[in-house]
Amino acid sequence: CAYEDPALERHFKGHKNAVTCVHFNPNSKQLASGSADKTVMIWNLAPKGRALRFFGHQDAVTGVQFSPSGKRVASSSKDRTVRLWTPSMKGECAVFRAHTAAVRSVAFSADGLRLVTASDDKSVKVWSVDRQSFIYSLNQHTNWVRCARFSPDGRLIVSCGDDRTVRLWDTSTKHCLNCFSDCSGSSTFVDFNSNGTCIGSSGADSSLNIWDIRTNKLIQHYKVHSEGINSFSFHPSNNFLITGSSDHTVKVLDLLEGRLIYTLHGHKGAVTSVAFSQAGDLFASGGGDRQILLWRTNFDSKSYQDVLQKHGRRATPDPPPHLSDIYPRSPHLHHPQDSAVQVLNISVRLQIMSPFVIFSGFLLLTHPLEVFSTHASSLDSTLQHIVRQLDILTQTVSVLEERLTLTEDRMKECLLHQSQILQNLQASREQQRSGSHTPPHPFT
Repeated sequence: CAYEDPALERHFKGHKNAVTCVHFNPNSKQLASGSADKTVMIWNLAPKGRALRFFGHQDAVTGVQFSPSGKRVASSSKDRTVRLWTPSMKGECAVFRAHTAAVRSVAFSADGLRLVTASDDKSVKVWSVDRQSFIYSLNQHTNWVRCARFSPDGRLIVSCGDDRTVRLWDTSTKHCLNCFSDCSGSSTFVDFNSNGTCIGSSGADSSLNIWDIRTNKLIQHYKVHSEGINSFSFHPSNNFLITGSSDHTVKVLDLLEGRLIYTLHGHKGAVTSVAFSQAGDLFASGGGDRQILLWRTNFDSKSYQDVLQKHGRRATPDPPPHLSDIYPRSPHLHHPQDSAVQVLNISVRLQIMSPFVIFSGFLLLTHPLEVFSTHASSLDSTLQHIVRQLDILTQTVSVLEERLTLTEDRMKECLLHQSQILQNLQASREQQRSGSHTPPHPFT
């Protein structure tokens, strides 16, 4: 389908060092940001709106998030603390202390009653917002923990870190349900999609993986950046995802088609954080160039509210996953070749989507294609989609055949070279043997 290009609406300058994190107020009227300059700022998105700057942290701010009600803002910092701010002129805040090293991320539960934090002390901690106190720790990571998030229903926590793992936790039992590993470097960021059926994880190796936690499968794998991904955000419809990378770009992925659709240039340094607004009509990016760019989405051609209403009228809406669906049923060391979708960086820049991956409503499904509507137009659209995917598959097979031919040629060259080396080595040994048998001296 034809998309409208995302448009840069505004840019915000006020931080004195790199912007490390951004997050929209659920009312879409404010944007919070944190920075290496140790401050938290609240930007008013109304024209000529005033910004608020909050001082208190003693080191770089690493994470920031509005509460679901929009009445509080939580921030994490390398100073080992978490602060809970009232976003007003007074800037009142409560301080949470329990971590023994830098705190890398902070996030609210959907009900606003709990916070989850990730830290360099290798732990994930959960806090009570009302009591402003520490509740419990999750302690199976073996290196710094970079990010932790609640699932939309609050029953799960996902975390990732420098031990190259993504861990899924049950908040009621405090047990680790799953450990996903598919990253050659640190895992930098992790989050659930809006219905909690899938998690995304990004890596310092520039990879982005999407896992279905009901089947424990890696279902999409992207490698579209040239440097590490620092942050990503699911569109609330789950049809799109944005990424921010140290290669100075923001990229927009179409998750339905399994392909990259936009590369946005605007930052003059690493893009450290990206976030969609709750309505999905805006997204923001913060960077090492100290500025925040505000973009209008545009590429989502359907109204998200309309999609929600149609989804609500479905005879059998998709239920949230049950915990019994999530417990591991097999070993979970996943590899890119197991993925259903891969965007391959090859000479002809093909982007590949398996014809066996479809989306039902907002859910990623990995069973064979089902036609949910008997309407002729829907069937025609589905058939056209299948034809397009078969064309792409045909092109992909052609490219793979070429690569296989090149590989065979290289193998033949290697074998020939190895054979010559062995012949030379054998000849050298024979010369050494013949040289060691010298004739006897005539006077002995």
